[in-house]
Amino acid sequence: MRLKDDHMKNGQLKPAYNFQCSTNEQFILHYTLHQNPGDSLTLIAHLKAFEQLYGQTPDEIIADSGYGSEENYHYLEEHQIEAYVKYNYFHQQQRKNYAKKRPFHVSQLHYNADEDYHVCPMGQKMEYIGNRTRKTASGYTQHLDRYQAQNCEGCPLRASCHKSKHNRIIEVNHQLNQYRQQVKEKLNSEQGIKRRKKRPCEIEAVFGILKQNRKFTRASLRGLQKVEIEVGLHALAHNFRKLAAKISQKQGKQPLFPFQETQKVEDLNTKTKKAA
Repeated sequence: MRLKDDHMKNGQLKPAYNFQCSTNEQFILHYTLHQNPGDSLTLIAHLKAFEQLYGQTPDEIIADSGYGSEENYHYLEEHQIEAYVKYNYFHQQQRKNYAKKRPFHVSQLHYNADEDYHVCPMGQKMEYIGNRTRKTASGYTQHLDRYQAQNCEGCPLRASCHKSKHNRIIEVNHQLNQYRQQVKEKLNSEQGIKRRKKRPCEIEAVFGILKQNRKFTRASLRGLQKVEIEVGLHALAHNFRKLAAKISQKQGKQPLFPFQETQKVEDLNTKTKKAA
């Protein structure tokens, strides 16, 4: 995989695992390791393992744009999981000048759902001419509808609109667009904004603690099963630390095990006196 720690800056490939993690209040509930670099292909397998472990699926899921694929949205809808999952250009759409900067993008073309046609920037109808299917890396089948403009010859916007020698043809995934619209409304709702604000403090903090604070950036073992055990030990230790911190906080910031702490201080004082 191509990792972020690319000291040579040449996109070199390194042996690694894709570590996926589910958290709640920064406690690690579930983790999985995957042998593919893309996050979108890991979500379903991760949720299936979660269901196998707990006997149920989560009520809702909050994830970043790396997981916003049609296959994932379809799976979440089928299993009645509330999806607060961004798609790849969600944040760009929130900017006021998004439409102005991309006036010829397919997403900006007006669509008449009743008569099934798009309208190009010059006001010309783009009629439906057929459809095609394609399969993703996981084998999921997507359906794309194709639309073509009637006459691009002599259009003053042609150079900016498309580079084809013929009339412009666009491909539209209506199912994916529908999922994105639903997700956009959820993410921009009052509840969705709260979820979006909490996600970086939730999962990103856990990865920061494990990788930066605890220096767990390299597995000591080799092989998927062994590395899963090693990651599990780190996850277990992380949860114990979080639990100990919460209990200590409830006790008025007193040590969780006062006897052991006192004993350590006394031992330290004794060693200091002997050294003196």
